[in-house]
Amino acid sequence: MSGADHFDAARPRIPLPRASVEDTGLPLPGPPPPALSHDVLKSLLGAWALAACSTAETTAVEEHLGACGPCAEEALRLREAVGLLHPPESLDLDPTLRTRVLESCLDRRPADIPVPVWATPYDAETARLDALLQDIGDGEWHAPVRLRWFEDDTATSRRTTVAGVIAHLMSVDGLVAVALGLDDPLAGAGDAARGPAARTEAFWRASPRPPTRAIRVPWRQQTHTIVRSASFTGAGEPAVRYGDFELPLPDAMLDRAFECWVHAEDIAHAVHYPYDPPAPRHLSRMIGLAARMLPVVLAARRRAGLAPPGEGRHLVPAGEPGRSLRLEIEGSGGGEWLIPLDSPAALGSADHEVAHVALDGVEFCRLAAGHVSPAEAAAGQVGDRAAIRDVLFAAAAMSRM
Repeated sequence: MSGADHFDAARPRIPLPRASVEDTGLPLPGPPPPALSHDVLKSLLGAWALAACSTAETTAVEEHLGACGPCAEEALRLREAVGLLHPPESLDLDPTLRTRVLESCLDRRPADIPVPVWATPYDAETARLDALLQDIGDGEWHAPVRLRWFEDDTATSRRTTVAGVIAHLMSVDGLVAVALGLDDPLAGAGDAARGPAARTEAFWRASPRPPTRAIRVPWRQQTHTIVRSASFTGAGEPAVRYGDFELPLPDAMLDRAFECWVHAEDIAHAVHYPYDPPAPRHLSRMIGLAARMLPVVLAARRRAGLAPPGEGRHLVPAGEPGRSLRLEIEGSGGGEWLIPLDSPAALGSADHEVAHVALDGVEFCRLAAGHVSPAEAAAGQVGDRAAIRDVLFAAAAMSRM
């Protein structure tokens, strides 16, 4: 090894220069931000609740809230106050919007053939359900739905799908279509002249495969045709046959509106979709129909041995006052009805009132739909307990598939 080599090996090595921060194009690291004092963080709580803090301030405040109980309580109160100042707004359209727009249009240019008042609830409820159906995806048409009703004082149910519910509505609406001289959706399926349950089962059996979203188009076309045909038809004719009983056309249209709303709620629940009750004026008409039917259902239950005669019951001549129950419906669409207890032809009379029942309007409708049992109905009750029980069970007995 030469001397030069020895000298080179012994001399200290100078490290190669490293790239500076400026050379990388990155910002120079600054000193860490100073910790904010408790008083400063407390003063930022209002801005934090309004989401008006910077990112660094938000991080500092939220770290502080995890360690400071008094500030955390104050932050919670401020957030709640902000929620009151800015209530959340639903993205769903106001359910009364369609009606208001139509009324505004008709005020300017009346319809040549207006929809009868007794058909407007059906028109509105089918339109609301159709709006819901347009919002759901293909897979949700196969979401499970359980149809519920009361039969012989026993809760009964039938499992189907969203598409199956629309097929059910279409098959039972066909009773109104037939009465109006329109095509029957069950043509060729058998059981066409039977009641709602038999028609639905026949329609499901006749389908080559389970219903899909394709059922929406014929169902919606049928509802449009029914409303249009009803607009040309007087309220007196024709009667609509429901198997072993019949209803005048206006009552049948109201009955179909009621069932459309009830099953729309079933569908909305199955697909986790918000759904409001009908407009108050429509809900009031539905409640009124149920109240008018209660005396007939009470008499039928007694003939079937499902309700005892009741203490103090006696035959009441048609048109004469008899024992009565006061049915008070609270909330939207509410009112009061005196229900004759001893004969469907008797008159309800305040002088012969033996009981008083109070229910919320929507709760009463769900009772009449078989979605709430008589024992669970949230009812204020005063008077003859047997009469109250009979009326509540009669309301549930109006339900059907």
